[in-house]
Amino acid sequence: MKFIKWLLALMVTLILLVTVYLTVFFDPNDFKPEIVDAVKKQTGRELVITDDLSWTFFPVIGINLGGVSLSNPEGFTPKAMLEVKKAVAEVALMPLFSQKIEIAELSLDGATINLVTRKNGTSSFDGLSGDNSPKTASPAAAESSSNAKLNDINIGGISITNTQINMIDEANKQTQVFTLSSFTLGEFSLDKFAPIAFEFSATMPDMTISSEAKGELKLSRDFKQLVINGLKIDTVVEGESIPNKKLETSVSLATQIALDKQQLSVDIAQLTAASITAAGKVGVNYGTKIPQINADFQVGDIDLDTLLPKTEATATAEQAPAANSQAVEPDLSALKQLDVKLKLTVKSIKVANLSTQNWLMDVGIKNGVLDLTKLNADLYQGQLLVSAQVDARQAVASYQFDKKVTGVQIRPLLKDAADVDLLAGTANFDVKGKGKSLIPEQLKKNLLANGHFDINDGALYGVNIPQMIRSAQAKLKGDLSPETKAERKTDFSSLTGSFSLDNGVATNPDLALSSPLLRLDGKGTANLLTEALDYRLTASLVNSLKGQGGSDKDALAGVDIPLAITGTFQKPEYALDTKALLNNQLKEETDKAKEKLKDSLLKKLGGF
Repeated sequence: MKFIKWLLALMVTLILLVTVYLTVFFDPNDFKPEIVDAVKKQTGRELVITDDLSWTFFPVIGINLGGVSLSNPEGFTPKAMLEVKKAVAEVALMPLFSQKIEIAELSLDGATINLVTRKNGTSSFDGLSGDNSPKTASPAAAESSSNAKLNDINIGGISITNTQINMIDEANKQTQVFTLSSFTLGEFSLDKFAPIAFEFSATMPDMTISSEAKGELKLSRDFKQLVINGLKIDTVVEGESIPNKKLETSVSLATQIALDKQQLSVDIAQLTAASITAAGKVGVNYGTKIPQINADFQVGDIDLDTLLPKTEATATAEQAPAANSQAVEPDLSALKQLDVKLKLTVKSIKVANLSTQNWLMDVGIKNGVLDLTKLNADLYQGQLLVSAQVDARQAVASYQFDKKVTGVQIRPLLKDAADVDLLAGTANFDVKGKGKSLIPEQLKKNLLANGHFDINDGALYGVNIPQMIRSAQAKLKGDLSPETKAERKTDFSSLTGSFSLDNGVATNPDLALSSPLLRLDGKGTANLLTEALDYRLTASLVNSLKGQGGSDKDALAGVDIPLAITGTFQKPEYALDTKALLNNQLKEETDKAKEKLKDSLLKKLGGF
């Protein structure tokens, strides 16, 4: 026992003597020239260390350096690629013999990194790579590495302050600045939560970002689980490209990472962006070639009209024609690198003054194909049901969809969506389609679709077809008195039809309108590219026009009268074929003359 005590005392004495010797007689600054020369030979760069180096060996192994800079390649501006104002690292010596790490201090202050890309493509990283040939570790070394385990880690604290990265693109004359004002990790031990916080900002050509966060983290003793709790991140984004030029976001979350299984889960307790609130969960399996992501989000009310003011929307619309002339297919190649399943519910969405509620959406992305397996939403007292697919495996994406609308009140929908007061009633609508290209104009041209619609208990606004017929009839009879004012509306009990869409033109071969007073049948086209209407219909009156301001019995009952609808979606124009009315008027006069002649002949023949 005494021998062991003496042996331990001897070891401590030797360590103290070595420490004293190294501290007193060994000056690390003597090695500055050798370090500078080695860097010069390996990289061709200039390493400058202006401050004195200092180190300690007991009770901690530590180094303190400052005034360090590493140059960019010759001719680059700025000259320095890396500058460090101060760096300190201190690790307790004795615990290392027990496979324990105790970091007394780890700090970095005033680091600046200038990464330059010149017009010819050369960059600050050129010449820094050393021998990149693969080196195979010996079996013994590999086994030793796998068997080596740390018993404990204790960190007094980590501090990184005033660190800045400047990314300079000379070809595009753009500079991006990323600043880590502070990053701190408090006293840390395995299996115990430690406080963590950071402040970050970025300045880019079109926006600025500032963010701060704090929370706590814990690493399990077996190094298999990393947990982050109570992490709250507040971010402000400003710039001309940002909705309303400023967006404030806040997120509170907890994260668990299974390091051994390479799986991550995030529980988002609350997320706010502008007036939007959300919560959800995200799971990631990052051990596969393409990380597998599963997400489930619940979102509150979304008012995109608030985020995108009308002035901005108008400006965008005005610029659309110029944009279309130079339009290119969107690059969706990133979809090939995604394996995502998303379930999303949204309380309400308002966009372009169009209101919808109770969204439920299931989306999957895999192998370059986006599948919208289900989208349900409440829409103006009715329901919207959509399924769709976008295939981005080719340079020009293809798509297909199946859309159904049931029980929708069409008049308020058209008013809100397009400020058009054209049609009222309860609408049912279904359409299936497919096509290629996602450029707006090409999308309209290449879309092939078929569908059907029926609208019940409604009205056509802007035209009173029975009144038009009655007025034309009166004028043909010579009645030029002012027309009786009547509401410009044509009531109907049903309006039905089918359509096909090809090359931007919707063809409707079987439009049919019916009401107790009127029958309307015919066909026509609607051009989605020019918004032009071209319909040729046949109107026939049934029984009486009294319900629309007519007399009890109308002479035109049962007469077919051609009706043309032209103009545009915004300003449709209605015109009757007055020739048919004239022919009917002539027929009436002829019939009257025949009756009169018949009566006269009967009288002359003695009443036979």
